[in-house]
Amino acid sequence: MMKAVRFHGQGDIRLEEIEVPKCGKGQVKVKPAYVGICGTDLHEYLGGANLIPTTPHPITKEKAPLTLGHEFSGVIEEVGDDVHDIQIGQRVSVQPIIYDGTCGSCRDGLINCCDNNGFIGLSGWGGGLSEHVVVPRAAVYEIPEQVSMKLGALVEPISVAWHSLDISPLKKGDKVLVLGGGPIGLAVIQCLKARGADTIIASEVSPRRKEFAKQFGAHYVLDPTQDDIVARVREICGGVGADLAFDAAGVQSGLDQALKAIRAQGTLVNIAVWEKPAQLQMNDLIFREKKYVGVTTFVAGDFRHVLDAIAEGKLQPEPMITGVIKMDEVEEKGFKALIEEKDKHVKILVEVSP
Repeated sequence: MMKAVRFHGQGDIRLEEIEVPKCGKGQVKVKPAYVGICGTDLHEYLGGANLIPTTPHPITKEKAPLTLGHEFSGVIEEVGDDVHDIQIGQRVSVQPIIYDGTCGSCRDGLINCCDNNGFIGLSGWGGGLSEHVVVPRAAVYEIPEQVSMKLGALVEPISVAWHSLDISPLKKGDKVLVLGGGPIGLAVIQCLKARGADTIIASEVSPRRKEFAKQFGAHYVLDPTQDDIVARVREICGGVGADLAFDAAGVQSGLDQALKAIRAQGTLVNIAVWEKPAQLQMNDLIFREKKYVGVTTFVAGDFRHVLDAIAEGKLQPEPMITGVIKMDEVEEKGFKALIEEKDKHVKILVEVSP
């Protein structure tokens, strides 16, 4: 038996004893080390089940209660009989997308857009908040020697940001607006800095997250409750507006401001998952030939790019970690702290094994 943090329903997560999973062909067994608590986890806790299936998932065939944790690092402790390219003892980050490999999107290499997709730690196949988890060999990426296990648990959210830059028309020298200074917004700022953006403008309300935005590379930090975002962005960008904007906030007022703040033929990239339907002012797009683009998670290879960037010092995300807790503290010092004291935290990690 092993310990695991399991989601049972809205406001109901439990540390339980469950069976240890068995490692089969094409799989590896991982001993999780550090696990990040994600905003998606919080949404499930507060209002779920939403993404967590209440009827059997089409791929995993599992439903709640399920083990949580989809942002995690760990150590390989067993490999399937047909797995020969990774060794027991190797430190890894786990790419959690579950995909069928047969739909049109998967055949095009877009595993993040799979018709039946899910996530390890949300849709079944275990999760990082357990003492052992079995995942496909393709889901694990070796962590370079110079990258810590804690940073290995940050690869998943940073990969979301990295992928959003890949989808965008970003080029060196661009002037960019970032809405939101939470974990994804801060990851976008770091990736923009690493990849050559000339001017990075952040829009955020929280005083602590404003400080983080500056620390991670924002040249200007605006407060939408005090600043005229559209006017200030145009002023900073020579009167024409930003080349690009990334929405990591998912708030209607921010969407409206960003559409007006980007230049003619500029692009607004939406990363945020919206809790409510949004309205798009189409004339703001049409008459200035602006573009609105959606992105979701990441594709194969993004984990490798992020791990390499961290190893090379191009990304230095460790200050994002604002707390480290134990498995038996997940609800009180993890979920509730992020809900009730969100202005104090960016990313809380759960130490499953040192």
